[in-house]
Amino acid sequence: MTEPPSEIRSGSSPINDNNFNDNNGSSRGVPEIPTEIVSDEEMALLEAAPAMASAGSSLSSSSHSLFHRNVRSVDSITALSKRGFPASPDMEDFGATRKKTRFPDSFLLRFRKKMALSVTDLTSTEWCEKQKELSLLGKPIVNEAMRYGIARHAKLEEEVVKKVKFLGPSVEDGWALKLLNFITGVNQLLSEGLTRELPLISYIEGEWVVGVIDEIRMPGSETERNPLLVDTKTRVRPTLPSEAQRRKGRFQLMCYKRMWDDLVSNNFPTKKFFDYYSLNPYHILSKEIIEGTADLGFPAKTLEDVMRYYINTCTTLLPAQDQLLLRYEYQPDNSVLGEDQFAYDFDWLKKQINSCLEFWRGEREASYTPEEERWKCRFCQFASVCPVNTKLETSTSSPTKSTSDDKPIS
Repeated sequence: MTEPPSEIRSGSSPINDNNFNDNNGSSRGVPEIPTEIVSDEEMALLEAAPAMASAGSSLSSSSHSLFHRNVRSVDSITALSKRGFPASPDMEDFGATRKKTRFPDSFLLRFRKKMALSVTDLTSTEWCEKQKELSLLGKPIVNEAMRYGIARHAKLEEEVVKKVKFLGPSVEDGWALKLLNFITGVNQLLSEGLTRELPLISYIEGEWVVGVIDEIRMPGSETERNPLLVDTKTRVRPTLPSEAQRRKGRFQLMCYKRMWDDLVSNNFPTKKFFDYYSLNPYHILSKEIIEGTADLGFPAKTLEDVMRYYINTCTTLLPAQDQLLLRYEYQPDNSVLGEDQFAYDFDWLKKQINSCLEFWRGEREASYTPEEERWKCRFCQFASVCPVNTKLETSTSSPTKSTSDDKPIS
């Protein structure tokens, strides 16, 4: 089966979280352009149908670029940043060997069968599980703020990436390209100290999860060798985001750190990966990919060869720093509004992921956004059909009503 033209990268690849899933069924393609949405509520809406876009991947060549670091800090987020999902049970109640159940009508089986969940699938649930449910069952809207976010990420990526057209004929070729995108991105990171749009795949809490790290920086000091994970968000107004939005951004970056750390720990479940995606590890790759691997300095003829080099590359890396960085840019001029540096919290992250997976596995009904954050409903495209709004009062004196700074467009 022949796919539409895709792209090989020789530096770092513009792959969106959900485009990572394009190898499923009839969309056995390879992702093409970075479409990681940087708006908050709207990013969740766009993720309704991740497997519908056919695309390409790329091996890219690097070019040097400077990244502005002299910006002011955002006040640290305290108690609310560690708030669990609504009605989220204590993880101690589950037990360490709790069986992972997938109900026949679960969203996981209906919308992500033989696919991975994306990081955005997980984080959009943190914003509002009911909205995620309605977006899966309905049709999301892409507005101008979202289109700008896509364009901005593409421009940032072009500073360090050059794309080359490629025709990939098989699903094994597609996965080979994705693994090569990671390898070449890591090579760029180690040689230049910076890479962007780095694709990741990891097995977390019993499910495959894919994501694309916005930016990774190597530290400039000799005392610190662990890489720093960074994510950039764009803002329509020159204001910093609400605490709910920052909490969601923290959840996203913590997911990336866990995925990165799992990869570099040399525990990638290769056989489980091949079995889950029904891949033939001994499949002979296309001539173009074989030649591309030769250009990268290692001979590879099969998907297994590429996987071996992928795992070897991971073992050369160190875990990411425990300090993670969110950047906020003003859309009109790309000026930096502020930066939020925060600490990784493994226990909080594990609880959030497992609560999210309960929703995806159909183990419970979708929760509504908590009372103190019901201002989100004012900007939700599903507000008119959401059951919770029949109970909401329209009084403007509500202590949780939104302000211009709360609007979930960033």
